Amino acid sequence: MKITAIEAIPFAIPYTKPLRFASGEVHAAEHVLVRVHTDDGVVGVAEAPPRPFTYGETQDGIVAVIDKVFAPQLVGLTLLEREVIGERLARTVGNPTAKSAIDMAVWDALGKILGYPVADLLGGYTDRMRVSHMLGFDEPSVMVAEAARMRDTYGISTFKVKVGRHPASLDTAVVRALRESFGDSIDLYVDGNRGWSASESMRAMTEMADLGLLFAEELCPADDVQGRRWLVERLDVPFIADESVPEPADITREVLGGSATAISIKTARMGFTRSRRAHHLAEGLGLEVVMGNQIDGQVGTACTLAFGTAFELTSRQAGELSNFLDMSDDLLAEPLRISDGVLHRSEAPGIGVEIDADKLAHYRLDR
Repeated sequence: MKITAIEAIPFAIPYTKPLRFASGEVHAAEHVLVRVHTDDGVVGVAEAPPRPFTYGETQDGIVAVIDKVFAPQLVGLTLLEREVIGERLARTVGNPTAKSAIDMAVWDALGKILGYPVADLLGGYTDRMRVSHMLGFDEPSVMVAEAARMRDTYGISTFKVKVGRHPASLDTAVVRALRESFGDSIDLYVDGNRGWSASESMRAMTEMADLGLLFAEELCPADDVQGRRWLVERLDVPFIADESVPEPADITREVLGGSATAISIKTARMGFTRSRRAHHLAEGLGLEVVMGNQIDGQVGTACTLAFGTAFELTSRQAGELSNFLDMSDDLLAEPLRISDGVLHRSEAPGIGVEIDADKLAHYRLDR
């Protein structure tokens, strides 16, 4: 079970429409496929989706740090030496999605060798998750139409609405239009991607107080410590920390400091190993958890699904598992399928996906 090589393969797949939110917009999935090779001939895979406007990583940077820094430190270790792998990755500051993809590819390879799904190795709680869909910036009528399409086509009934525009009334109007169009048949929550100040957030949340929101996520900047505490004290819905908690230690700081009351766990940001630590912290601190999405493709979504189904706490809420629907294509030989608002995980070993070699050859950027 020794690691013999680690590949970082850049690829790009266009989105069918731009995805717009407060911290930026995305026109194509310019991601990196990470493959961990072993002396058993087994190859573990995972996906690294760079978000330069959130974590400072770029596609070229992920490839470079894996090829030049991480791979030389990890080749020769076994798949069971995950703490050693984590310690060596931690020597380098930042690069969360590059580190996470390596971690998840190691787990995928281990699951394949042992013959068990990663979800079972982690906890094995359930085989399915309800799906929530992200609605990016647009006119109310367009966002209502997209929500209707997702409900009618895939049975999705939980929606995360991107907010954080100026003026905030642009976004509160959208959320109100969604509630008025669908009534109580759908669940709604909002994500500001740190786009508003604390006072703007409070005004917007007051305007939406009658709309029955499940959560409010990262409405204002993480470094506005006093503002966030002031806001959280006055909200009557859980305040989700997302980009402000890239590491488990950040969760402790945010929650004990009164700046958050729930967390988003993203396997693209923490891998499986650190996500498990975040989960245990959430259990101990009594936090609600949402499985978040970093605009992952289907490989990354399969990783989120594997972790989310592993534990009771992470499977309570609908997971953000549908952003791959906005991609014009993907890399999997057998695509993920959402039905009746639910995504079932594979029972195959590892994370349960197989890369289509022809699609990878078509979309990769390094050849």
